[in-house]
Amino acid sequence: MKILVINAGSSSLKYQLIDMDGEVMLAKGNCERIGIDGKFTHKTSGGYSSTVDVEMRDHTAAFEQVKRALTEGEGRVVEDLSEVSAIGHRIVQGGSKYDHSVLVTEEVIQDIAGYASLAPLHNAAHVQGIRAAIAAFGEKVPQVVVFDTAFHQTMPPKAYMFGLPYAYYEKYKVRRYGFHGTSHRYVSARCFELLGRPGGVGTKIITCHLGNGSSLAAISDGKVIDTTMGLTPLDGFLMGTRSGAVDPSAVLFIMEKEGLTPAQMNEILNKKSGVLGISGVSSDDRDLDKARAEGNLRAHLAWELRTYQIIKYVGSYISALGGVDAIVFTAGIGENQSLLRSEVLKSLSYLGVRVNEEKNQIRGQEIEITTADSTVRAFVIPTNEELVIARDTRALVNQL
Repeated sequence: MKILVINAGSSSLKYQLIDMDGEVMLAKGNCERIGIDGKFTHKTSGGYSSTVDVEMRDHTAAFEQVKRALTEGEGRVVEDLSEVSAIGHRIVQGGSKYDHSVLVTEEVIQDIAGYASLAPLHNAAHVQGIRAAIAAFGEKVPQVVVFDTAFHQTMPPKAYMFGLPYAYYEKYKVRRYGFHGTSHRYVSARCFELLGRPGGVGTKIITCHLGNGSSLAAISDGKVIDTTMGLTPLDGFLMGTRSGAVDPSAVLFIMEKEGLTPAQMNEILNKKSGVLGISGVSSDDRDLDKARAEGNLRAHLAWELRTYQIIKYVGSYISALGGVDAIVFTAGIGENQSLLRSEVLKSLSYLGVRVNEEKNQIRGQEIEITTADSTVRAFVIPTNEELVIARDTRALVNQL
């Protein structure tokens, strides 16, 4: 079975074609700047790679590019589109209704659209992607949606409620939802296998998805009990361009002083803050490391601030869990930033955590980075959100 995995943004469409016989990625790519000037990237597992400028007026036109790339020319990986058995979509916000993946129906599409107010930059684009996929592949090809928020729906009310008037939860469903759920789900499942406890029963772990967008999850007996992101992906700790948690009074103070609208303040908090806002250099960790090496004090402050905040969340989650068996690092920074991993784990030396510094130098590979006598085990586990989506898609399609 070959499954096409889609992640549709407002002006982008990322894809992977995965052969589930062996779970092998055949091809992947990205349709960028849809509706603007357009760029299309296509790569295959065989080493073929191409990037071309091409106009794509909408997501349907983007799918036409994907179809041609998969079936024509040097980058062809299938003889005919009929080989694509199903399509799986990543959906950011599924509200409290969807705690599992589901087959696409018109009701599901309407529900996703209805949650757009909770994820305005994402859910509307996901709806476009689903409808474009139906237009491109026809209604007979089954489609599945996998929600970022679903894995976190096991959180108890004491973890997901905010200290706001309860009426806002009743009227607008204002609460903590959490994101990066497919990533936390994938690496936690792999961690349970490495611990010899498939399913996670009897385990307490913390998963750290650290990238341009970052979040932590506290997982007990295989179920999330808390996570750092909230109503939106803005909550939590310092990220590439996002502020993370900030005193609400600071936001109101700045808005009043600068005469900012909510939309303008939202732009600042989401796109001009975080590592970029503190360092004044970049949101990219590679640029931050270079600036730190050159003695840039603000870049150093940004690195210290983010690391300190991660350490605080890890410590608080150990308390919430009542202990911890393992800590997992994943995503771009988590998989590649050895110094950050070391600093986080060294902060737990009082618990008997011991880092194997030689193994910790690894980048982008699965490995245990604590010593044999460490009281808590720590792993680097590369994430694979697309595979989670493909697996869920296969499982649901096989039930038809």
